[in-house]
Amino acid sequence: MNACITELKEAHIGRVLANEPMADYTTWKIGGPADVLIVPDGKAELMEAMRILYRHKMPWMLLGRGSNLLVSDKGIRGAVIKLGPAFEQLRYEGDLVYVGGAYSFIKLSVMTGKQGLTGLEYAGGIPGTVGGAVYMNAGAHGSDVSRILQSAEVVTEKGELVRMDNEDFQFAYRYSRLHDHPGIVTEAVFKLAPGDRKEIAAAMASFKDRRLRTQPLQMACAGSVFRNPEQHFAAKLIEEAGLKGTRVGGAEVSVQHANFIVNTGNATAEDVITLIRNIQHIVKEKAQVELIPEVLFVGER
Repeated sequence: MNACITELKEAHIGRVLANEPMADYTTWKIGGPADVLIVPDGKAELMEAMRILYRHKMPWMLLGRGSNLLVSDKGIRGAVIKLGPAFEQLRYEGDLVYVGGAYSFIKLSVMTGKQGLTGLEYAGGIPGTVGGAVYMNAGAHGSDVSRILQSAEVVTEKGELVRMDNEDFQFAYRYSRLHDHPGIVTEAVFKLAPGDRKEIAAAMASFKDRRLRTQPLQMACAGSVFRNPEQHFAAKLIEEAGLKGTRVGGAEVSVQHANFIVNTGNATAEDVITLIRNIQHIVKEKAQVELIPEVLFVGER
């Protein structure tokens, strides 16, 4: 471990921070320290970092904007990689949008709308990065990444740079091939369509107004906790089970949106996990429906 961290620091690949608390990097404001946090300065530096990690057989994970993620109280053993400003580029070629893996997915929806391109309106309420959106096949309002992604540039765990087409990702509901064959999206290419700027802006304003009215965005949370089961809405099932406002420690089922769990100020990962299990048990008992978490659980248990 120490030898790997030393080599990473000597390689001058960017910021290399040992024993870095993850609560500072997640939207839930929860999580213990990672053994090492790496913020590479660019693509070549990322590739070198991956080669070093591979040689030392050090486990790693990618951190975007820290949404949709629950880090354990004990933290993460191994390396956490966070793409920095070098991966936030954006350019247009007609209806093709080339965008860096660290670019905000919400900001991308706003910028493409201003450009007069339609297809990303649904992303206006999805926190996280472009790379995270590709990884999760993020979606809302009847659309998702699989419908608009043309290709993406990916750095593999061996530090190789490859280009993957849409079909290579084997997209499914909240799933891509990267779940089983890890890699880091450094750039995505989306194929959009020309649209009316006013209509795009109106659609996005409508989505935003609905989010502000129905979601606890002013509190520390991680977005929707559970996937929507087939022919059901998770929030409706949780609300009908009478679970709004239910608390475990500092974690609470939002009274504004039942599929959100908020950190009221001092929640631990164990609080959230216990609350999630309680919700699953009660909904299964009352509605005979199995709720599957959409958030990712990472770290040492």
